[in-house]
Amino acid sequence: MRSETYKISVRNLTMAYGDFVIQRDLNFDVNSGEIFIIMGDSGSGKSSLLKHMIGLNSPQQGEVYYGEENFWSTDEETRKSLSRRFGVLYQSGALWSSMTLAQNVSLPLSTYTDYSATEIADITSFKLSLVGLAGFEEYYPSEISGGMKKRAGLARAMALDPEILFFDEPSAGLDPISSKRLDDLIMELRDGLGATIVMVTHELASIFAIGDRGIFVDADARTQTALGSIAELRRAPPTAKVAEFLSRGSAPSETLETS
Repeated sequence: MRSETYKISVRNLTMAYGDFVIQRDLNFDVNSGEIFIIMGDSGSGKSSLLKHMIGLNSPQQGEVYYGEENFWSTDEETRKSLSRRFGVLYQSGALWSSMTLAQNVSLPLSTYTDYSATEIADITSFKLSLVGLAGFEEYYPSEISGGMKKRAGLARAMALDPEILFFDEPSAGLDPISSKRLDDLIMELRDGLGATIVMVTHELASIFAIGDRGIFVDADARTQTALGSIAELRRAPPTAKVAEFLSRGSAPSETLETS
């Protein structure tokens, strides 16, 4: 019996395209209510790992558990039910350009719930207000800034009140101020809604500011080479590459010697 504090458990996961192995033997847990960071060097398969966790890619071998449910060995209906507990913010925001912000956010509600049109409109306005976009319901994605698009994407990810939020490089393309505001918003949502958050990012400022624990996936080793609290990994990185990553490439050997 897995601990109830574990919202997600990944066991012996191997990701591959045909004979080409991306990552092998991944093992980690995501605790309920934490912000868990997936980090690694370029080409290490960070986004692929997220896709395996949300059901877009199936593993070559291994399991992904949500509570006691084995996502990849259960039936299709159960997988769909589990997926409705997720909210996903993709790197680009992935808003429909032909739809207003309100239409983008309301789409999951009209697709998966029996709410009336009035109820959907009220929920949509509330979700947009949570991310600081009250009054922007009728704007199109082309009419707002990059940071606002990310926040609108976040509002849509929260439309169905998910237990788990997955973010793929949420700060990509944002200036430092917008990135900091998005980090603050993610923290507020985690604390206010009690959601569990899994985030792929290479932004050190975000990792250090909001990450609780994380995993480092190594492109050369093709497996995980670090797992633990962000503070501990920063203080005592287990490998030179992790040290280099967390110090933005500055003197990894010195970091290891002093840890």
